[in-house]
Amino acid sequence: MTCRTSLLWMCLLGAGLASGAAAQQAAEDAGAATKPAAMLDLRRQPAVSGDAQAGAGKAAVCAACHGAHGVAVAPNFPNLAGQSATYLYVQLKSFKGGQRSDAVMSGQAAALSDADMRDLASYYAAQAAKLPGRADVASRGAQLYHAGDPARGIPPCQGCHGPDGMGPRPHPSSAPQPPWASFPRLRGQSGQYLAHELHDFRSGMRAATSNAKVMQGVAATLDEADVQALSAYLDAL
Repeated sequence: MTCRTSLLWMCLLGAGLASGAAAQQAAEDAGAATKPAAMLDLRRQPAVSGDAQAGAGKAAVCAACHGAHGVAVAPNFPNLAGQSATYLYVQLKSFKGGQRSDAVMSGQAAALSDADMRDLASYYAAQAAKLPGRADVASRGAQLYHAGDPARGIPPCQGCHGPDGMGPRPHPSSAPQPPWASFPRLRGQSGQYLAHELHDFRSGMRAATSNAKVMQGVAATLDEADVQALSAYLDAL
């Protein structure tokens, strides 16, 4: 083999090795991107606090969907005003960490620091919640929310979300929080949004936190009529 031929073979071999290494790295990157996010255990989540005033300055981009003061501009978006800061922080953290996925929110949360998430959560928690409505207390939705349906294994929603639908009240201290401290306020949320989330829990789309695991079990006991009844009741609260 001539010197020239040997050089050619060495170049081809080097190119092949480089190409193989690049392909392997690409495969590893793809695998990392598709690897499920680690389960987020929220049972000992401490109460969250931040700088609400600083959060107001960071919330401009959020207003396009969630309104200038946290009351959503359309029923497919959740209301953030008056929501627990602990719950809001956990949701932003879940979007950032991949435990929860959304075409818009995942990208928005990716750029947030932990301080940003705390400030935004505190800002929206301090805003006035949507005005109360007039829910039918004799409806099937009210029955499910307050008493469940023992014959079908449906637990009452008020056990975690409170008898008034306003959720738990995490206390800002080092004392242990109740296991459901990071559950949300449901009162006054859009029925369309609530039904969508119940469907996501039931299908397993939301499953990567300890709270979501609880809700998966609850949603599995509900049929479509139950989902609509509960969503309508909470929408009207």
